[in-house]
Amino acid sequence: MRAIFLDKDGTLIPDVPYNVDPDLITLSDKAAEGLRLMRELGYRLIVITNQSGIARGMFEPAALQGVQARIAALLADHGVTIDGFYYCPHHPQGKVAPYARDCDCRKPMPGMLLQAAREHGIDMAQSWMIGDILNDVEAGKRAGCRSILIDNGNETEWVPGGLRTPDSVVANLLEAAQAIARATQSDTEDMRQ
Repeated sequence: MRAIFLDKDGTLIPDVPYNVDPDLITLSDKAAEGLRLMRELGYRLIVITNQSGIARGMFEPAALQGVQARIAALLADHGVTIDGFYYCPHHPQGKVAPYARDCDCRKPMPGMLLQAAREHGIDMAQSWMIGDILNDVEAGKRAGCRSILIDNGNETEWVPGGLRTPDSVVANLLEAAQAIARATQSDTEDMRQ
């Protein structure tokens, strides 16, 4: 089983900071087309998202149920389903005691990806992480999968490093899916030789 792990804010949906209002959620440009192609390629789709608004006291964890339902409904209109939704509620500078801490799930750490891999039986070497900042890329690399950066202007720090170098840089999820399709075809051809 292989998967594509998707960052939520800035990748799957436009980044509206700390938004949990389902009425404000829309899909990013070319997201539905890209995810449909990823499904056709045989990948499971799993959302991996940092949600420090919980640790900061801006919203309760239950608020993410409405967000998840809205994303599922928007994608269902395009014949796409999500196989998993994982979020990290932690932040070391949070003010809500149970969530105000360092953890191994907050990207760039790989905890959410590794948990999803265990729960879904995912082969990480055959999987991808897609996000709009280098912390997403690093989380994917730390988890043992390839990574794609959607360069849409959301990365502002550009702190380089071996784990922060994406396998591909694209403009949207459709271009990401096309890059994955090319890599999948190349992998298949290499296995036949």
